[in-house]
Amino acid sequence: MTYQEFMERGHFDLKEILAIAYGNLVSDPPEGMDAKLPAPPFLMVDRILSVTKDNRHGTIVAEQDVRLDAWYFQCHLPGDPVQPGCLCVDAVWQLLGFYCLWRGALGTGRALGCGEIFFSGQIRPYNRVVRYEVNVKRFQRLKDSGASIVIGDANIFVDNEPIMTLKDARTGVFHGIAYPDYPHKSKNAVGGVMVRE
Repeated sequence: MTYQEFMERGHFDLKEILAIAYGNLVSDPPEGMDAKLPAPPFLMVDRILSVTKDNRHGTIVAEQDVRLDAWYFQCHLPGDPVQPGCLCVDAVWQLLGFYCLWRGALGTGRALGCGEIFFSGQIRPYNRVVRYEVNVKRFQRLKDSGASIVIGDANIFVDNEPIMTLKDARTGVFHGIAYPDYPHKSKNAVGGVMVRE
């Protein structure tokens, strides 16, 4: 699809989400469109049911199918398989990063943190579907740096039962931080504090 079609689209299936992860969904990407979703097995979303925008606000509703043989059930925890709650947090960060990309942010995405997290349930191997409902409270492009920041709250459900609430999740898209030549050592091969240039 074209970049314009991508930005006007309100839902994405698994094939399209995988194409975003591998950077080949958009046929005419603008220079600097480096933000991607993680690839499997770390991709925590199978479909985006809806994504909307209203000035600086918006919504995202997405789902992940629970797989009996998911990698995290094999190791967390032996004899008591449960999906780590941190992966739900990461799914929200992934969706917020996608939202930045969908809103036209150029650069590379990074999770920036979150406020309160409340757990009231768990995801087990015989559950069916996890649903993420994200309320985008603020999307902003920073004129000085060209970066974009998004802040949102999320409610997470498994098989329609609420199991988690996340407040003030933050994701950003920044210029000049990608490391596309891995495993070669280059300018961005070492992490640490990100410094404003």
